[in-house]
Amino acid sequence: MDTLPLALEIATALLTASGIAYGLLALWGARAFARQPRVADAGFAPPVSILKPVKGLDPRMYAAFASHCTQQYAGEFEILFGVSSLDDPAVAEVARLRVEYPNIAIHLIECPLRLGTSGKVSNLAQMLPHARYEHIVINDADIRVSPRYLARIAAPFAEPAVGLVTAPYIGVAEKTLWSRLEALGISTDFMAGVLTARKLEGGIRFGLGSTLATTKTALAKIGGLGSLTEFLADDYVMGEHLAAAGYRVELVREVIETTVPAYTLRGFCDHQLRWARSTRDSRRLGYLGLGVTYVLPWALATVVASGGTLWSVSLLSLAMLVRVAVALQVGVGILGDGQVLRDLALIPVRDFFGLFFWFWSYAGDTVVWRGERFRLRAGKLERT
Repeated sequence: MDTLPLALEIATALLTASGIAYGLLALWGARAFARQPRVADAGFAPPVSILKPVKGLDPRMYAAFASHCTQQYAGEFEILFGVSSLDDPAVAEVARLRVEYPNIAIHLIECPLRLGTSGKVSNLAQMLPHARYEHIVINDADIRVSPRYLARIAAPFAEPAVGLVTAPYIGVAEKTLWSRLEALGISTDFMAGVLTARKLEGGIRFGLGSTLATTKTALAKIGGLGSLTEFLADDYVMGEHLAAAGYRVELVREVIETTVPAYTLRGFCDHQLRWARSTRDSRRLGYLGLGVTYVLPWALATVVASGGTLWSVSLLSLAMLVRVAVALQVGVGILGDGQVLRDLALIPVRDFFGLFFWFWSYAGDTVVWRGERFRLRAGKLERT
């Protein structure tokens, strides 16, 4: 009669201990990244084409556009905006940008074809032939960058072995609880996982959609952007394919910003589930272990399973200490995200939601993306 409760107590304690161990690994990975010197950004400055696929209007989008026009960059650069239709409301914002920054080469590209299930990558594939320069930087419409962004992203390409440069990012939250929870997850869960993987694997072999900087030559070796139009996690797959082709992927110390929408609960669930299932299909083995990283639910379950014993409460306290330490080290220390301090009390809530979506991700294979429903098959999108 006592076997099942004891087994449950042991299982939850082991899962909690695993989560604490992961937290210590995350702190190790974060420390290693923090000690990495910034790449000197004054020497290598090749001409760069910035490709930005856009659809509709996003909060703070124009400010994000403008941040790319104020670059302190020694080389030439151009900005290409791609839209599926010239009736898109973003076209007016591009026109406004041209007026405000007449000395910047700004181009609007109509991308009428749907080359695959990913509309974004389909647009990028149609934009690429219009890019004048060998070096390409791809980022989303809502990405806001510092004036030294291009200089720091381009610098690693001084080494011919580098085929992809990517960058960490934070999410700028709106006032809703769901927006704040997602932004907190980016800074304290997602980026902690990236830095842990970087340390354990001796570098990263994937890209982050916040910035994908590469060359036309490297893209040609992996089949071009057209080869990525069926993938949901196109950023991850691009880095994976470039690494497999013998190129090095660099994560630079240049933190950029993306906007987290003012989600409703439904929108938050759709986005979190899409993110979870995308990660599940991209890194199946690593994702299997992701469940233990949400350590606070397991620690609380241990307290309940043990009947509130002193050792279980101590374990919960240690789990909380490590979890908060990771949030502060990564979110504040490395990313400089002040929102983490504001929302520190939401970390237990974030962990419970994270664990819930981890479980839910295994219950199906459908995702919702920009109002369209797809089925995931080995990381590729299929229309339902």
